[in-house]
Amino acid sequence: MKIEYKNLYTHFIFITLNRFPVIPEKNRERIEKYITGIVNNNDSKLYAIYANQEHIHLLVSRSPKLSEEELATIISDSSERFINENKLCEGRFKWQESASAFSVSKSDVDKVCKYILNQPKHHSKITFAEEYESFMKFYQKTLQYQIR
Repeated sequence: MKIEYKNLYTHFIFITLNRFPVIPEKNRERIEKYITGIVNNNDSKLYAIYANQEHIHLLVSRSPKLSEEELATIISDSSERFINENKLCEGRFKWQESASAFSVSKSDVDKVCKYILNQPKHHSKITFAEEYESFMKFYQKTLQYQIR
């Protein structure tokens, strides 16, 4: 059946292999633009992106033709190839084998966009490890609350 209207917002987090800080600031925008193209070329829309040194945040309204896992695989495989072919990092670039995907309600899209675009300020106060742990706690509590 054809889906005429979609409201499938997903906040993805991709982490570099071993959480090494290998994405240089000087190449951040080039990597972000490339990933934006990947998303757009897969019938999806990118709302916000920010590439930190060891992880990247994206807010995407994805096509219903693709699961989160399929879109994440397309993004990771293609961006790894692009980064390596263009030597945008020292050594061989690789994402971790898994990413995170968090569902976002339409009413929270603006808030999540601001959060993603405010990454430099955010990470001046909190490490990525602390940030990621807070995501896991928040979504686990939300999940437990909904189940009960």
